[in-house]
Amino acid sequence: MSFLLAIVAGTILLMLPASRADGLAAPWLTAFFTSVSAVCVTGLATVDTGTYWSTFGQAVIMVLFQIGGFGMMTAATLLGLMVNRSPRLRTRLVTQVETHSLGLGDVAQVARLVLVVTFTCEILIAIVLTLRLHLAYGLNWGDAAWSGLFHAVSAFNNAGFSIHADSLVRYAQDALILLPVMIAILIGGIGFPVLQDLRLKFRDPRHWSLHTKLTLLGTGILLVAGFVAVLAFESANPKTLGAMTMPEKILNAAFASVSARTAGFNTVDFGALTRDTWAAHYLLMFIGGGSAGTAGGVKVGTAVILVMLVLAEIRGHTDSEAFGRRIGASAHRQAITVLVLGSAMIVLGTMILLRVSDFPTDRIIFEVISAFGTVGLSTGITADLPPAGQLTLTALMYLGRVGTITLATSLVLAERRMPYRYPEEHPIVG
Repeated sequence: MSFLLAIVAGTILLMLPASRADGLAAPWLTAFFTSVSAVCVTGLATVDTGTYWSTFGQAVIMVLFQIGGFGMMTAATLLGLMVNRSPRLRTRLVTQVETHSLGLGDVAQVARLVLVVTFTCEILIAIVLTLRLHLAYGLNWGDAAWSGLFHAVSAFNNAGFSIHADSLVRYAQDALILLPVMIAILIGGIGFPVLQDLRLKFRDPRHWSLHTKLTLLGTGILLVAGFVAVLAFESANPKTLGAMTMPEKILNAAFASVSARTAGFNTVDFGALTRDTWAAHYLLMFIGGGSAGTAGGVKVGTAVILVMLVLAEIRGHTDSEAFGRRIGASAHRQAITVLVLGSAMIVLGTMILLRVSDFPTDRIIFEVISAFGTVGLSTGITADLPPAGQLTLTALMYLGRVGTITLATSLVLAERRMPYRYPEEHPIVG
């Protein structure tokens, strides 16, 4: 409900004449779609953010994806700490689930970490981008500062919004722009529980939590796999990486791999990518980033837990294990449930868009996964979808941002031991 209220408030503000560059009121669907995309830190857009919206409208969008990246209950906890240093028990309980903190005593500490890490990272990245834009591209200090701040906040929150019509294509050869953006994306998307663990035990990896180890392992594998896939599939494509030098190819392939996992920025025309690269992005966008961060998707931890379960089954082991720890059966059930429901949402969304539009199936699938994974990458069909199609994407963005959190909460709170067990029987599988 809190996300819905933020979306409604954002829609109303974006419909004001002051929010639009030409001084006219924006259509409700345009304002609604933009508000949903911002609050759900997705980045899909039906209009060009830099030219359609005024500076006030862009500021509203930035505030919306900052709020969406924070998480509603994290923001509520921070507010409670500022007001009376003692947020209500109910708020602390819900925030405990949203931030994946270990106990009630950790909630305030994690919430403060969210605040400090968020603003520190955003300010530092904004300063770097501002200096680069002013010194290398000749922007005046005001324009450079606004562009640097907007893109820094958007990158950390994995929002994917840009005030440039071509996203970051104009900076495809500039490592001093792309590398800071990549750093912000990774820090924001790794998840605050991992950041908290690294802060407390950085020099003692043996005592990192299993969640931290699985998240870092999965993130590393996905980054390398995405980089290799993009480099292999696009190196000879003259419309994307083909015309670049080898260092530029490496830089842009790395950026694409980082951005594909829910950030949504692009340095090449995604509509011109090969279908092989699209297919690789399906997987990267669906998995997403770390739990309790600004990233979307079904989360890296979920995917790694399922892989460990499959490996244990193949080996004939009763338990799935990793780093000397046994993964609980409840984690298996929750991971499978998240995966199945996420897949069902994508299948349903794809069927609806195929019904209401005439675009090729591969482009529809890309758009649907991008919306559900709150990624924001697009093959260029978002603005041309009919209203029913755009509303379908808004539903997917909302479910992708809050659905998995709500689902995880309900699974954890509903978990209980039954006083009895039925006789066991083994149906045929496979």
